Amino acid sequence: MQSQSTLRSLIPTLYLPALAVSIGNGLLVPILPLYAAGFEINYALIGLILAGEALGTLIADVPTGMIQKRFGNKQVMLMGLLISAISTLALFFVQSIWIVFLLRLISGFGKAMYSVSMYIYIANHVELFQRGKAIAFFGGTHRLGGFLGPAIGGFIAAAFGIRAPFIIFAVSGFVAFIFVALYTQNAKEPKHKNDSPQHSLNVMQVLKSHYRILTSAGTAQLFGQMIRAGRVVIIPLFAADSLGLSIDQIGFIVSLSVAVDFSLFFVSGWLMDKYGRKFAIVPCFGIQALGMAIVPLTASFGGLLFAAILIGFGNGLGSGTMMTLGADLSPDDSRGEFLGVWRLIGDLGATSGPLVVGAVADILVLQSAIWVIAGSGLVAASIFLFFVPETLKRKKQIPTAI
Repeated sequence: MQSQSTLRSLIPTLYLPALAVSIGNGLLVPILPLYAAGFEINYALIGLILAGEALGTLIADVPTGMIQKRFGNKQVMLMGLLISAISTLALFFVQSIWIVFLLRLISGFGKAMYSVSMYIYIANHVELFQRGKAIAFFGGTHRLGGFLGPAIGGFIAAAFGIRAPFIIFAVSGFVAFIFVALYTQNAKEPKHKNDSPQHSLNVMQVLKSHYRILTSAGTAQLFGQMIRAGRVVIIPLFAADSLGLSIDQIGFIVSLSVAVDFSLFFVSGWLMDKYGRKFAIVPCFGIQALGMAIVPLTASFGGLLFAAILIGFGNGLGSGTMMTLGADLSPDDSRGEFLGVWRLIGDLGATSGPLVVGAVADILVLQSAIWVIAGSGLVAASIFLFFVPETLKRKKQIPTAI
């Protein structure tokens, strides 16, 4: 492993660029649906546009884990930031919905390049016993950006037009680019004595060598990310369709849940580094499952607010947990390939959550979809509790155990 970084040294290297990126992403949350609808297309195409970046990320996760070993984390992060900024800025000018979809797909490539490379950088530069706090703080920057970004994006769109936030997104991307260019260490993955074309593992070899832990922890992560993504869809839909709440009431519920979520990132990091990763992971998904199961039983604004706060509390306890666990499990000689696969599994879960909600709600009713998503959280907590090792204490044993 390379020379270790303190949490303070990560502020200009990772946290400030991550905050700029997350604010930029937050800008687009209230804008993209309205922007797509302005092309006078149906809901299916609007959904495709909104899914474009996620699809691009899924495609690029594993290749990014491979190419960063050749070019280094810094170069791939910089390329990713440029690709995202330029492809999003281009949305200001285009008039074809299919060009919009292509640009969102390309933006997903850039997002994967930045995110996976940043992830590998943390794994290479942060001590095991500081990793939980380091990644939890990173999760906190994303939550802060996700809280600030939508309000800023809405204000800019109202004042200057629906396409103006794309310019601000590009500016935030270039700000992140400058921080990475100036402060991030220019280094590739650390070399090991066995590193050679014969000993360097490719993705298929990584899958074969580590299939047991990827099967158990990967499956748990898949279900865990489903409930995390599903909650964003379920709470507004249930509030509007089942309780008939107004938009401002729904906004208050979501905002308070996000505020509780954001307030706990330090607690999550402390739990992971003090007592172990599972002390944060298992309560995270167990409490979210409980809160989600309460949602169909609520009959008022107050009841749904309580359930949403409980879900936010559970999710906040899990700030950075999946990234930390993946970094712990990753083998030193093929960290990029492993984390590319790990990120792909998580992104699959995050993408499938809203799809599962929509499919089950269409076939049955919304309440049935809520129970399914609650069940995914319970499954995740159970697998993590019984089938995934505690990596804080067993890190040195993991490569031989699998």
